[in-house]
Amino acid sequence: MSFLVIIFTFLLVINCAVLVLLILVQLPKKDAGAGLAFGGGAADALFGAGSGNALTKITKWATVAFILLSIILGSLEVKLNTGSQSEFEQGVEQQQQIQTAPRMQAPAPAPSSSSVTPPAAPSSAPAMPLLSSTNVPLPAAVPAATNK
Repeated sequence: MSFLVIIFTFLLVINCAVLVLLILVQLPKKDAGAGLAFGGGAADALFGAGSGNALTKITKWATVAFILLSIILGSLEVKLNTGSQSEFEQGVEQQQQIQTAPRMQAPAPAPSSSSVTPPAAPSSAPAMPLLSSTNVPLPAAVPAATNK
């Protein structure tokens, strides 16, 4: 299918070049202007019964070909890219997985009333310094009060 995309892209580029040249070659009408471009004069020139010379007819068909090629290319790209993600989307998804991975830990089991929990294991460093001979915590240091 990617071969078709390459061929249709090449045809679209050629069609764009031809369409630009056709539009530049055409001579403006004497009564053409910005006011008539949005009025009935433009509609009569575009949809008139056989009006216009060969250049206008070729321009109409090149415009139709441009629209059809654009629609075909868009539908082919959608079919080719369905289910695949861009590199940016993949990077964002990986970042989200990394950020949520530590949060997805299994919850601790709820303590039951029938089981007795064992005492916590002592840590290697005590929270408060202990006296070496009595294993009693030292009192907190009290700042000396100064009388002035």
